[in-house]
Amino acid sequence: MNVRKAVIPVAGKGTRFLPASKAIPKEMLTIVDRPTIQYIVEEVVASGIEEIVFVTSQGKSAIENHFDYDFELDTILKMKGKDALCEEINHISNLIDITTVRQKKPLGLGHAIWATRNVIGNEPFMVLLGDDLVLSKIPCCQQMRTLHQELNAPIVAIQRVPTEETSQYGIVEGTKIREGVYQVDRMIEKPAPGTTDSNLAIIGRY
Repeated sequence: MNVRKAVIPVAGKGTRFLPASKAIPKEMLTIVDRPTIQYIVEEVVASGIEEIVFVTSQGKSAIENHFDYDFELDTILKMKGKDALCEEINHISNLIDITTVRQKKPLGLGHAIWATRNVIGNEPFMVLLGDDLVLSKIPCCQQMRTLHQELNAPIVAIQRVPTEETSQYGIVEGTKIREGVYQVDRMIEKPAPGTTDSNLAIIGRY
């Protein structure tokens, strides 16, 4: 079945990014000229996904506002003759259909995904973490959709990390199917040094 929907959890408080994330959602921190979350949404759009479900919490309205149409701003920009900027801003609002679900209690990532069950239904879907930026020639999301259609199996994105850093990640032990594709044999959450030979780390794409 084709994957049409993507869940992007953005409810976390972003304590690792303090003090920058005290008043601004960590997903809205900018890289060059746009917030991190916009790069992720653009990856989803480029991959052919049709709908995004944001899982939000209190204090995350800036994310919703960023992707919403701002009539007042549109009017001001047009009055000032900034038509190109106006078009760029409105393009953000028209990227994709977005639904928002509120995570009422901070019960973790699994609970955030579970909160979308009434929107997702029985369809296959993707999960992209809202503060995990992945840059590649072919969007990571698109690669995963293609592989899911081919194998009809759950897919998780991985990257190789230095052996001395494996204790900082969830690690996959697997059997190689072909270049870049592995059958998962075991997942280990932040393994202690010396407890695994694998350096295949899970990144924020599922």
